[in-house]
Amino acid sequence: MNSASVVSESEQAIETVAPRSAPLAGFSGTRRVPPPTNEPIKGYAPGSPERAAIKKRLDEMSNEKIDIPIVIGGREIRTGATAHAVMPHDHKHVLADWHKASPAHVHEAIAAARAARAEWGNWAWEDRAAVFLKAAELLSTTWRATLNAATMLGQSKTVFQAEIDSACELIDFWRFNPAYAQELYDEQPLSNNTMWNQLDYRPLEGFVYAVTPFNFTSIAGNLPTAPALMGNTVIWKPAASAMLSAHYIMQLLEAAGLPPGVINLVPGDPAEISNVLLSHRELAGVHFTGSTAVFNSMWKTIGANMSEYATYPRIVGETGGKDFIVAHRSADPQALAVAIARGGFEYQGQKCSAASRVYIPRSMWKDVRDRIVGMMDEMRMGDVTDFRNFLGAVIDQKSFKKISAYLDDARKNATIVSGGIAKGEDGYFIKPTLIETDDPGYRLLCEEIFGPVVTAYVYEDSEWDETLEVIDRTSPYALTGAVFANDRAAVREAAMALRNAAGNFYVNDKPTGAVVGQQPFGGARGSGTNDKAGSKLNLVRWVSARSVKETFSPPLDYKYPFMAEK
Repeated sequence: MNSASVVSESEQAIETVAPRSAPLAGFSGTRRVPPPTNEPIKGYAPGSPERAAIKKRLDEMSNEKIDIPIVIGGREIRTGATAHAVMPHDHKHVLADWHKASPAHVHEAIAAARAARAEWGNWAWEDRAAVFLKAAELLSTTWRATLNAATMLGQSKTVFQAEIDSACELIDFWRFNPAYAQELYDEQPLSNNTMWNQLDYRPLEGFVYAVTPFNFTSIAGNLPTAPALMGNTVIWKPAASAMLSAHYIMQLLEAAGLPPGVINLVPGDPAEISNVLLSHRELAGVHFTGSTAVFNSMWKTIGANMSEYATYPRIVGETGGKDFIVAHRSADPQALAVAIARGGFEYQGQKCSAASRVYIPRSMWKDVRDRIVGMMDEMRMGDVTDFRNFLGAVIDQKSFKKISAYLDDARKNATIVSGGIAKGEDGYFIKPTLIETDDPGYRLLCEEIFGPVVTAYVYEDSEWDETLEVIDRTSPYALTGAVFANDRAAVREAAMALRNAAGNFYVNDKPTGAVVGQQPFGGARGSGTNDKAGSKLNLVRWVSARSVKETFSPPLDYKYPFMAEK
């Protein structure tokens, strides 16, 4: 037997001692979750109560250094092997020390997930939904300033970027997912007077491994909780560079009544953690957001281990992007310029949906270029606690060096129209940068940069159709894209030519800012499995349906009428 499939002593121990509570009393009647609505975005204008609350919480959290434990089966574990959580915009400022899990702790988490699944997976779905509906309300009210402040300080988001992410989008996930679950559970097969056909939507048989990124706190909250809502238990490895917000998400879920062991927070070395989980017999699914290279590696590992698993793991991933904006000569130049500025530079371009390549007709280029540069000249960059700033810092030194290398390449092989400055002494600051190239195959039009860098290719007005073909074949990704045109025929042409080039396609709008319940999010090709977070499609991946047929009056004779005569 492969050693990876052997249950460790620590797993056995947790499974043996885990408490089992009596089943909850049933309810009569069909319960319905409250109709979901999108959480309103607060403005944080001077003098507003939300501005005063977030300023107070930012000041408190900036002046404390907390200790972030591993959480397994509801127990806080401190290993002593720690790393720092710092402010990207002031990287000498340590916000927290977080404890790293060892492989032994990962085995403990597997056992805790197994023990919790026996009860959690058999709860009425409405009771599971109630936990996340309560979490949404807590986040909407008493926890809002805390999670927003953690996201601002630990991930260098402005107050608006934090508000739309760590507050509104995560609230939306926790309100809409229960409604989507209700829709799914309502789907039942046909029956008649002789039989009753039913679908039993079971959780997956094993644990789900959730791997979350630094750039969206809402994704960090959704990836472990979407499978949990459907009755699964989860081992969650958050990004090392977003440990502060991950810690508060875990605390918030516990405050909402999430039972111990349903979600186990296991930060640490990604390779060590994945080596244990991806080779374990009970791996039932992976819910991933991150780089394409890492996802591809995980998929290969799972493929190589297929003979060791108890079931085929569900693999759900949202990965890289090289997102485009293409303008037709009929486009509104001001709307186009704003879309490029916001879509490319908000949150330092660190969105998988960020606009990073744009295609503009020559007749519009000078006008649009000057409008964009004018906006860039006005953009303030710095400490996100200063609300006048439009940008903060990129997430860490590794990212800073990678983006700086792309800027060096642009100085040699393209034209930097504006920006191109990197300063990392105190914070990891990259000035918003606009680049022009006359090579449609230039690497900055093809490769994911994940920074505030937009590269423009100027095409001849007569080469609209050819340019659409170039856009479709230039990048291995297919996440988001946008067309700007007031000519409806041009919109239709772009929509068809680029039908497979983006999982989220926008008309006269920037390619960022998908809203739960309005634009289900995900892409294909090198951008992932397109299982659409924020929709019922994603939840389908976390259940294993069982068909149940009950016959009311079964036959008592094996013979059929056709057998009566020769």
